[in-house]
Amino acid sequence: MTRLPAHDILFTPMQIGPKTAKNRFYQVPHCNGGGYRDPSAVAEMRRTKAEGGWGVIFTEQTEIHPSSEITPFIEQHLWDDRDIPALARMAEAMKSHGALAGIQLAYSGINGPNLYSREVPLAVTGGPILTFTADPVQARTMDREDIRNLRRWFRNAFRRSQQAGFDLICLYGAHGFGILQHFLSRATNQRSDEYGGSLTNRSRFLREVIEDMRDTTKGELAVTLRMSLHEAGAYGFSNAELRDFIEMHGNLPDLWDLAHGTWESCSGTSRFTPEGAQEDLVKGIKALTPKPVVGVGRFTSPDAMARQIRAGILDFIGAARPSIADPFLPKKVEEGRYEDIRECIGCNICVSGDMTQGISRCTQNTAFMEEWRKGWHPERARPRGASESVLIVGAGPTGLEAALQAARRGYRVALAEAGTTLGGRVARERNLPGLSAWGRVADYRIGQLARMANVEIYRNSPLTPGDILATGADHVAVATGAIWRRDAVARLHLHPIPTDPAMPLFTPDDLMDGKAPEGLTVAIYDDDHFYMGSVLAELLVAKGNRVHFITPAAKAAEWTENTLEQRTIMRRLLESGVDVHLNKSPETIGRDELTLACTWTGRLTALPAEAVVLVTSRTPDDQLYHATRALDWQGAGIRSLKLIGDAAAPGPIAWATYAGRNWAEGLDQPDPGDALTFRREIAALDSGPGLLP
Repeated sequence: MTRLPAHDILFTPMQIGPKTAKNRFYQVPHCNGGGYRDPSAVAEMRRTKAEGGWGVIFTEQTEIHPSSEITPFIEQHLWDDRDIPALARMAEAMKSHGALAGIQLAYSGINGPNLYSREVPLAVTGGPILTFTADPVQARTMDREDIRNLRRWFRNAFRRSQQAGFDLICLYGAHGFGILQHFLSRATNQRSDEYGGSLTNRSRFLREVIEDMRDTTKGELAVTLRMSLHEAGAYGFSNAELRDFIEMHGNLPDLWDLAHGTWESCSGTSRFTPEGAQEDLVKGIKALTPKPVVGVGRFTSPDAMARQIRAGILDFIGAARPSIADPFLPKKVEEGRYEDIRECIGCNICVSGDMTQGISRCTQNTAFMEEWRKGWHPERARPRGASESVLIVGAGPTGLEAALQAARRGYRVALAEAGTTLGGRVARERNLPGLSAWGRVADYRIGQLARMANVEIYRNSPLTPGDILATGADHVAVATGAIWRRDAVARLHLHPIPTDPAMPLFTPDDLMDGKAPEGLTVAIYDDDHFYMGSVLAELLVAKGNRVHFITPAAKAAEWTENTLEQRTIMRRLLESGVDVHLNKSPETIGRDELTLACTWTGRLTALPAEAVVLVTSRTPDDQLYHATRALDWQGAGIRSLKLIGDAAAPGPIAWATYAGRNWAEGLDQPDPGDALTFRREIAALDSGPGLLP
């Protein structure tokens, strides 16, 4: 395997102020749900990226002072010197294979409700806190003394960052979250003093902070500036004004880090946002500054990356989600192992970890955030245990991942699929509007398994319990998936609702089988709250149906708030002519209408319909497992028989791939009993005196 010459440009070193990056692969700051709570897990995750060949690796958003914190979101802290050891461990991990270690420093201003510190929030211009959670709190306008204090807090953070061993400092002024953007934007800066009004005045604080940074670190660290490419609205910091700012201050930072205006725009899912979507906004900016420029765009193609640099659009290829899906992306490109790249599918499940205050996970990289907690590695496998062979029944995302990880461990793997197509649910969902990237989950694993001598794949092989016992496998995993229910049972209705059999009734499985109604009035009832209901609404509109979208929630596709899609989904539903019925649910389904109940008042209304699509919950397809378990499987020599993935407990695709990895990792491991199956860190008790006598 040889790297293509066209990609050589990605491996040329480049100067960033006083530091030199070994290549053009630049992991931009990204959150992970770990933050201050799981420092070792976060450090080991970044160490894995260093091993994978990234030239620059950054932390997540790091809060510099308790007067600005964004609880309930779990970010890193650099509030006092006691935070230095954890960050020093992270910096050491990031530099362990020659990468530059960067820390992103943030003061959230009008985005920080301070629910934990209980300090009065400070903002460039006071007003209600602007967060995802709409906290009923207002910030106070900073006076000159507050600004002097803020400069001092930044200087403290610069000193601590240098003491922790970082090479670069990123000042966060993007996505509407950072105080630096708040000063620059007329939307959030309505001051009339020397820090408000003209662009020169609105830039003053940023110039002062960068001057303070260079003075504090004696010019030994590089400074990068992360800025929004475009902030919408009449008073937003637009792309045109950004270009004016860069032209005025071309030498201000050592590198310009440019990201789309909002987090939702910058990290759009593949359903709505193609690779390299920011190109028009960033093109031409390099001509305004002698300093290097990095930009993002969910880059997974080395060709697209190299083109950005050769065309003079970017100097560095910024990546967050692609670096999560494949921490070894740079090394694989460098070695010409293109077929081994585990491409990001753009599902934003990684983002949901930060939004839900849980550990992040990745659909493609099952080891993400488990490197320290469970000792998993995205590329290397533990050696197999005492047994030799495994049988996996079902080649969906769970079965494919289970087969791949077991084979990597050295087991002899038989993978049996009842149908002709491998991939299970992702092979079906990839054909729905906007979800083609879902197919990468299957494509990557099928491609890897095809080259492994210890793997046998059997298509068109529905197995009976007797067949399973006759295989002689040491371990058996049943990963037969799940099917969508036809009776409205989900979160709201815990029992089936009355339904007239004369009403044509469909499930997502029916529509994916090509049985969608055409030219009718169709009611979709969505009590799943993820992407499926809205995707099927688009499919039905495309087939000439008039569509009513019904949900008991206050928002369509409510859970997609966590994947940054909800507003886009709602807009597209309305623009496509879908009638959206919020806070409603069907109480009965008649032969030609639904009786809807308001979830608040119980008031009933009739909705005429010619067909109904239920997107509610799924039933595990577990009959084969239970029938096999009822036999003397241990007497047949099977050491373990497990039900895994959707067949055990239906969930998102990331839950399915994780289940496959978890099963393979547990082969021949001793029963943990009541012990935890992962490592965790517990806060140390402070034995010092309290603040009060």
